[in-house]
Amino acid sequence: MAARRDALIAAIRGYGRVAVAYSGGVDSAVVARAAYEALGDAAVAVTAVSESLASGELEEAEALARKIGIRHRAIRTEEFADPNYLRNNPDRCYFCKSELYGRLAGLMDQLEVDAIASGANLDDQGDHRPGMRAAGEKGVRHPLQECGLGKADVRALARAWGLPVWDKPAAPCLSSRIAYGEEVTPERVRMVDQAESWLRGRGLRLLRVRYHKGDMARIEVPAEEFPKLTADPVRSELAAAFRGLGFKFVTLDLEGFRSGSLNDLIPPEQLLSRKPGVAAR
Repeated sequence: MAARRDALIAAIRGYGRVAVAYSGGVDSAVVARAAYEALGDAAVAVTAVSESLASGELEEAEALARKIGIRHRAIRTEEFADPNYLRNNPDRCYFCKSELYGRLAGLMDQLEVDAIASGANLDDQGDHRPGMRAAGEKGVRHPLQECGLGKADVRALARAWGLPVWDKPAAPCLSSRIAYGEEVTPERVRMVDQAESWLRGRGLRLLRVRYHKGDMARIEVPAEEFPKLTADPVRSELAAAFRGLGFKFVTLDLEGFRSGSLNDLIPPEQLLSRKPGVAAR
């Protein structure tokens, strides 16, 4: 672990002054900590703020940046102004990351940095991640991948560093909950955000609320958590609460929680058309 830590710090030191695309999740937190160790005040963590950011995430990211000691900036991104993003095809994330990295690239002089770093880890190379293409176009560096660190390595390093997010579940943007082909709107992501907040308020930690055509909510939680939702009075309270948020149908996915389950809707030929070594289209 010490060798991996030192390699990560050395890699980032080689970038010069760096801005970390920082969500406050475990991956970007580890990169932010390494960047601070390597560069001190020559590193800055930058959080994108838009309608797709879940409630409370910005505040948690700010608190963690203070704990790490790294400078922190929040910037507004306008992906919801891009029709390509709202259309919500399987390459939606490309337009989101193009907006983010484009904004960061335009702020490099103001931020006094020489490079942009992401929190993409080695395991992300095997997933459908169109944002990686946008990162490549903007020259974004991926220090975790460059140092051969997968998710388990990142969590172990975060724990060793005492970062409280070391076991935090992945928290992709709210737009990732909208089924491909259904338009992404501020209203729909707000419905999802409030629905997930309701479930977390009932003690659930690992969860997703997916939005499908016809204002249908598909709830994913681990199978062992099903009884928490299917027994009354919670079942009837849940249905009433979700209907109050704008959902017309409320369903529980019997396959349980599956990160990235909406990728099952992508035609296989689109997934297979990626270039070798590129994590996403």
